[in-house]
Amino acid sequence: MNFAIVVFPGSNCDHDAYHAAKHVLGQEAHFVWHKDASLGAADVVILPGGFAHGDYLRTGAIARFSPVMTAVQAFADSGGPVIGICNGFQVLLEAGLLPGAMLRNTDMYRCEYVHVRVEQTDTPFTGLCTPGQVLKVPIAHGEGNYYADDETLDELERNRQVIFRYATSSGEVTAAANPNGSARNIAGICSRQRNVVGLMPHPERACEFALGSGDGKVVLESVVNALARA
Repeated sequence: MNFAIVVFPGSNCDHDAYHAAKHVLGQEAHFVWHKDASLGAADVVILPGGFAHGDYLRTGAIARFSPVMTAVQAFADSGGPVIGICNGFQVLLEAGLLPGAMLRNTDMYRCEYVHVRVEQTDTPFTGLCTPGQVLKVPIAHGEGNYYADDETLDELERNRQVIFRYATSSGEVTAAANPNGSARNIAGICSRQRNVVGLMPHPERACEFALGSGDGKVVLESVVNALARA
């Protein structure tokens, strides 16, 4: 499978994603500059973490206008699997590929391991997970406080679009387990078509146990499996 990893000015997790796809999973991977009009021979697209365009105005607010986002939108519209991680999630929100917005964390920039509970397994990125499975993955963000109005949140719940929630290591969804104030402990969501996923934690940084956790590997393994089955 070929992973296209979009690089914006200020991206800093692009090489983490490349390493996970290429060297951990043994798949093909290539970088796509934000001014490119094509994703190349992409089977899956990753919008990585970082500080696209310095996070000026708002996180992802400038990146949404990059030429490559037209190709990302078309790829998503065709059913292609797209994942936005941290800053990539913020870009997907600003571009309208996912609903909602990001606010500043309720206290401070957070850089630590957290636990997230897998809520849905019928997306390309959670197909190898089990419902309720708890993953230990790191976060590193200052604007990860997911926000949407109550009507949108209720719609996300009805459509089973909440994919990950912050939880305790035993899977309990509690206020103490929420590191940034996100509404309803939401750590990740998907599109109505379920092929676009955004999450604030970094699965690509938790693909090898030498880094403190290998739990994130299942997220990328899931999309490889989904594409192989397709």
